[in-house]
Amino acid sequence: MIFVSLGTQDKPFKRLLDYIENSNIDDEIIVQSGFTDYDSKKFKLVQYLNKDEFDKMIDKADYVICHAGVGTIITSISKGKKVLAVPRLYKYGEHQNDHQLQIADAYTKKGYILEMLENDDFNEKVKELKEFIPNKFVSNNKAFIEKLKNYIITKG
Repeated sequence: MIFVSLGTQDKPFKRLLDYIENSNIDDEIIVQSGFTDYDSKKFKLVQYLNKDEFDKMIDKADYVICHAGVGTIITSISKGKKVLAVPRLYKYGEHQNDHQLQIADAYTKKGYILEMLENDDFNEKVKELKEFIPNKFVSNNKAFIEKLKNYIITKG
């Protein structure tokens, strides 16, 4: 099963759903669509999922295809999932700016995910995703908390 997350941004992201609809994917596909309405015979749309339902979908998924939102990416890679991130773009009215390009690029450079840029071939990226072996995700939460503690102690 492929789980697709468009996030909860209040702008539609039909471009990603068009890629999927016109792809040669024949796996079961479940899409958390948020504010994006779409009619499809290829996948099932669920507008919103609570955190537990969202986590269960990621657990069940063989692959995750998503917008380049940090929450979805971290949740997926911390569970060892293969992720293809498609950044929302400002020029299509999908977000307020293009920060998702930087997010996708940063996680791709670390070998955690694959990113799909605007001119990439979606079918080729999905094929690459199935063969992709992601690096094991290493959280820096402990280091961040330690730095924060030290900052508070020295400034307090």
